[in-house]
Amino acid sequence: MKPLFSLVLLLLLNLTSGYTQTLKTQWTEEVDPANPLPEYPRPQLVRTSWQNLNGPWDYAILPKGTTPEAGFQGKITVPFAVESLLSGVQLKVGPDQELWYEREVSLQLDRKNRRTIIHFGAVDWEAEVWVNGKPAGSHQGGFDGFSLDISDLLLPGDKQRIRVRVWDPSDAGPQPRGKQVQEPRGIWYTPVTGIWQTVWLETVPIQHITALTSRTDWENQILVFRPEIQSNRQDLTVQINLTDPQGFSETKSAKLGEPIQIHLTSPRPWSPSDAFLYQVRVTLYQGKNLLDEASSYAAFRDIRMAKDAHGHQRMMLNGEEVFHYGPLDQGWWPDGLYTAPTDEALLFDIQKTREMGFNMIRKHVKVEPARWYYHADRLGMLVWQDMPSGDMGNRWEIRPGVIRKGMNRERTPASEKIFTTEWSEIIEELKFFPSIVVWVPFNEAWGQFKTKEITALTRELDPTRLINSASGGNFELEGNRVVGDILDLHNYPDPVIPDPAIFGSNSCLVLGEYGGLGLPIGRHTWQQKDNWGYQSFKSQEELEARYRALVEDLKELISKGLAAAVYTQTTDVEIETNGLMTYDRKVIKIPTAVLFEIHQKLLQKKK
Repeated sequence: MKPLFSLVLLLLLNLTSGYTQTLKTQWTEEVDPANPLPEYPRPQLVRTSWQNLNGPWDYAILPKGTTPEAGFQGKITVPFAVESLLSGVQLKVGPDQELWYEREVSLQLDRKNRRTIIHFGAVDWEAEVWVNGKPAGSHQGGFDGFSLDISDLLLPGDKQRIRVRVWDPSDAGPQPRGKQVQEPRGIWYTPVTGIWQTVWLETVPIQHITALTSRTDWENQILVFRPEIQSNRQDLTVQINLTDPQGFSETKSAKLGEPIQIHLTSPRPWSPSDAFLYQVRVTLYQGKNLLDEASSYAAFRDIRMAKDAHGHQRMMLNGEEVFHYGPLDQGWWPDGLYTAPTDEALLFDIQKTREMGFNMIRKHVKVEPARWYYHADRLGMLVWQDMPSGDMGNRWEIRPGVIRKGMNRERTPASEKIFTTEWSEIIEELKFFPSIVVWVPFNEAWGQFKTKEITALTRELDPTRLINSASGGNFELEGNRVVGDILDLHNYPDPVIPDPAIFGSNSCLVLGEYGGLGLPIGRHTWQQKDNWGYQSFKSQEELEARYRALVEDLKELISKGLAAAVYTQTTDVEIETNGLMTYDRKVIKIPTAVLFEIHQKLLQKKK
């Protein structure tokens, strides 16, 4: 490491690299800087022995390659990115600097005969961790979590010191970054650097459960569970107990590595109209000795595609045709950027989307914390999950109704590995959640490469969901079939359908983005002027009339084979004012009840 510059000089350098945005949500003032986002962060596998490390940490922004031994610059509120209002800092970092965190932790957990794990929900992008001055591990990836066993680095007593170094090159690097850029403009937004999801400690038995997933065997009315175990023994047994509030209870066991199958005598399928979740208890035994236990949940839910009576491919949920209609949801916040200020705020967007009568959300080039998907599971919201884009040298502008073919980018082996590693981790982390029904590896050819190979990788990692290989129309062919399950184009503002004559019989035809109707609302915008939408309006009445017309046009396309559509977008984001809600979530531009009425006519089942 290079010698440290004087702290005073570094502070002066950083004074000119801050953000001054002050737009707040209704939850901004509810954030307790000493204890932000206190909820349990992993609802898919719940234990009681955990400790939240969110709150004030020391921070320093230093030239790349230096260390903060001369001291830190102040306090940052974790888990809000350093550029955000809620972090208490609002400073840029950039590719030539690193962000350092440090905190003394009073460890409150019982460590006897147990291992201590530190979990990071997400850190953008490269993180290196030390515990009590000794290296604990490192990780690259801004959208997938990582965990480190720090048991052997802990000191006697409660007091422990944790240090984290973060480097994020933003759009100067090839890594997945979504819409972050160093110089925000248009549809490209403020960088997000550092810890942006919950940091927490957990103590677990030496032999313990690390993950649990389930798969629906629809035809045989079976839920198939696959627990993952951290153990150096083979003489262990895993047990699953499945219950529901109506009194159903079934328990099955298996040896390590074997699936556990539970037959449902009267299964209750999960859907947007009935978001039913079974309660799960998973336990680990050595003989009769209980080693570990955790609670979870599962859904009996099947997604596939099949042709209707007219030969059009449709998305079939639990054996029934369902037209998917929902907003493009980018998950940005004016006060927290990538991080919702509270769990109530995180839930709010999904609740409002449901109240508006949508049945689907496309989570656009961002991954959310586990609690977001848990809320989607509870509320019955179908989710299309994008991979965050990166290495975007071949991105192209949308032209109305245009479907492109074969625009694969030449990426370096290092760039390809960064993508495939993170995408694989994202799928492994998120495939638990039944709300997710479609994977979207690429958007509008942004960094798109080796489409066939990435689609095959996605299918291998999770064969239970549909794959929209290239949202925006940059498709690949395999024989006479589109790679993946979906042929998807984008068009603004009017709805269109991919030509059914172009491989339509083999693919679900999807309008992956349309609309983008803009309306800036005074005192609720990111900036005072130069806001924009794909088509702008001056009043809420004009906006509503145009939206009604778009949906009427959209309805006509369903009978022609359209299987799904995505409206841009849930909320305004920075200078984009084409949201159904303002960026601060304080104004809904078209009344919720009106949207619900419009959408019910669109989504009602055929007689």
